[in-house]
Amino acid sequence: MSDAASEIILHNYPQSPVAEKARVALGIKGLAWRSVEIPRLAPKPMLTKLTGGYRRTPVMQIGADIYCDTQCILRELERRHPSPTFFPTSETGLMWCVSRWTDGAMFDLAVKVVLGSAGDALPPDFAQDRGRLYLGEDWAAGLRAANEDLPHLASQFRAPLSWANDQLSDGRAFLLGADPAAIDAQLYHLVWFLRGRWDRGPTFLSEFADLERWEQNVADIGHGTLSEMSSEDAIKRAKACQPIAEPAHDPHDPQGLTTGQNVSVSPDLDGGEQPVEGEVIRADCNTISLLRQDPDVGGIAVHFPRAGYRVEVLA
Repeated sequence: MSDAASEIILHNYPQSPVAEKARVALGIKGLAWRSVEIPRLAPKPMLTKLTGGYRRTPVMQIGADIYCDTQCILRELERRHPSPTFFPTSETGLMWCVSRWTDGAMFDLAVKVVLGSAGDALPPDFAQDRGRLYLGEDWAAGLRAANEDLPHLASQFRAPLSWANDQLSDGRAFLLGADPAAIDAQLYHLVWFLRGRWDRGPTFLSEFADLERWEQNVADIGHGTLSEMSSEDAIKRAKACQPIAEPAHDPHDPQGLTTGQNVSVSPDLDGGEQPVEGEVIRADCNTISLLRQDPDVGGIAVHFPRAGYRVEVLA
């Protein structure tokens, strides 16, 4: 595989907390990567040309393989670059379990705190887009409720932060010990989000001295070595490459998915997004990979997690 075909490209924008999780993960691995800055709001035509409709941030591209959601991104980074590992202890499965909480209920709380505290100061287009994505169709009522319920929401966030602070109280540098792990990136992006986007965030976090010490340790890791890349060049890169995903069948798949089936994939959380359609290359308990054809790009493999995503078989 050529150097260009194996180059890591992250489609992201600076203010995205979930992209910050991926950037810290790249820093833990000490990797060089290319950064393609995408719009904060739809439409994102250059990104969706690669993904087939998926518009969330971030997306990782390596050649003609497109990895959606940080679940897929971290798994693929670990597969391609196993050292230093994201899993320096024996609790790999438990870390993935905890990540479903940090990425799910904890992230939802952080969003409600940040959006709710901003109130009417949110730009209308941003409020509508993120409100619909995270609060549902009646997003305006959801934003009002979050604003009114802010003390309760903050108290719900305070408890788990105190647990993390207790975990760090023995002086360890990172959550699992001396070496950073995936779970550090997965919790850090929430703390980063609260500190930077909630006006009371720094005061709220100041209660937790060991957590703040850990926060600085994670920030000091950095983001690896990045250089900018244009969306146009990323498209050209995909067109010049072939997907590396190889067909595989899982006989235990509860949906009976098989190679060659036409399916659609979409997040369980309905944000009004277009499902991505394609032909199944492989599907297992963690990942589903689809082959798509785009007239401007050619063959592209798009990879999604199974956890948190719905797969529908098309007639």
